[in-house]
Amino acid sequence: MAERALAPGIEITLRRSARARRFSLRVSQIDGRISLTLPTRAREAEALQFARAHEGWIRAALTRMGFDPAAPATAPLSFGDEVPFEGRPLRLTPAAIRSPRIEGGALLLPADPGRMPARLGAFLKLAARDRLTAASDRYSAAVGRRYARITLRDTRSRWGSCAQDGALMYSWRLIMAPPAVLDYVAAHECAHLVEMNHSPDFWAVVARLDPGYAAHRRWLRTEGNALHRLRLSAAD
Repeated sequence: MAERALAPGIEITLRRSARARRFSLRVSQIDGRISLTLPTRAREAEALQFARAHEGWIRAALTRMGFDPAAPATAPLSFGDEVPFEGRPLRLTPAAIRSPRIEGGALLLPADPGRMPARLGAFLKLAARDRLTAASDRYSAAVGRRYARITLRDTRSRWGSCAQDGALMYSWRLIMAPPAVLDYVAAHECAHLVEMNHSPDFWAVVARLDPGYAAHRRWLRTEGNALHRLRLSAAD
């Protein structure tokens, strides 16, 4: 993969694929990232020319999804900022403690700015694993199927997935969403343990597990991209 500047405010990721037979542009609905897939032997200059020819389409897609190419990149989180946790904002606050903890509307963290991003990330990911494991246990038991394992990632194209062998994958950023939204994603993936598709039968299983799933699915579509704009550190 390679990152290239297409135009002011627009970065594009080039991906080569042996399966690709032509150039293909994609704009992520989650975080607005733009990717261009090209055949293995295609020239990069031709790929960028193709992308520039479709700049109008790219900008229209970004606008339709609520992304502003001219907006400055979100700065990494620091003490004093707020981070959403289970749907409510918590103020990142330095304290004379050894382990992070929540007190009222504050997330207390050891008072070392240099290590704050790593400690914050570890706290969020541990909480995400606990909540998602509990939800997956509950929903897999409800459908009478076992999952193989749970993996957390910082995925950009999906909030979760279920592999053929029953392995579940989730975005750790779900811990920032309201608990009902996190539960919906777990219900969705556990429904795939029964129906490995998105057929009416699959959605019937989802509806049985989470009768209010439509509202939670809609929340992810309208609010979820904001979770991906939060950067723990400059490397994100």
